[in-house]
Amino acid sequence: MGEDDTSPVLVTGSARGIGAAVARMVHDAGPSVIIADILDEEGRKLAKELGERAHYVHLDVTSASDWADAVAVAEGAAGPLASLVNNAGILDFGPIETHSEEGFRRILDVNLLGTWLGMRAALPSLRRSGGGSIVNLSSTAGMQGYAGIGAYVASKWAIRGLTKTAALEFAADGVRVCSVHPGPIRTPMTAEMEDAVVASQPIPRFGSPEEVARMVGFLVMEATYSTGSEFVVDGGAIAGAVLPLDTT
Repeated sequence: MGEDDTSPVLVTGSARGIGAAVARMVHDAGPSVIIADILDEEGRKLAKELGERAHYVHLDVTSASDWADAVAVAEGAAGPLASLVNNAGILDFGPIETHSEEGFRRILDVNLLGTWLGMRAALPSLRRSGGGSIVNLSSTAGMQGYAGIGAYVASKWAIRGLTKTAALEFAADGVRVCSVHPGPIRTPMTAEMEDAVVASQPIPRFGSPEEVARMVGFLVMEATYSTGSEFVVDGGAIAGAVLPLDTT
């Protein structure tokens, strides 16, 4: 995708947070952007703010019919999809011993099933555009374990593996598929977390949605020799903790 290409990029969960930052970045770079979310008021407001190359569509990522409608809206507005960014996701806290079956399934439905449905729905449109890219938002929870959020960890590891399978299956269509793994990013989901959470990591602060968006933009528009790969945006969190060195 070149900067003068206005073929649409569909971004899920893009009414706010990381998704909204991705939508802004895509729009600023030139392509049309399809803002897809269940937060209708916020999504329409963002589309109106961005202008004529931005379009909002209601999308429950767990609904195959919603996905078909979203792709149709994108094609009707700006032609076949150039890229899909599967960003929508939810987090629910609960230890394995006490987390409800309903809660566990809900996490998998939104995070994992939603990503799978999205790739399946987008592929024919990506073929019609001559190829393109899919970026699946995983997490550092797709690279390591975290106590107390087993369902979320399971979903994000699964997205990482599903991304690799899709990269192999979609290669013949010229569609690249990569995963992005944000660490502690300051969004509405992390608004109540203390700064102490990030104090010992190599870059001792929360990241911004815009920093994740720049990585997504690289994968969508520039990373033409990357597929099936993970890209981490975590301030070095999974590298380990920074501890004082004894230099005596």
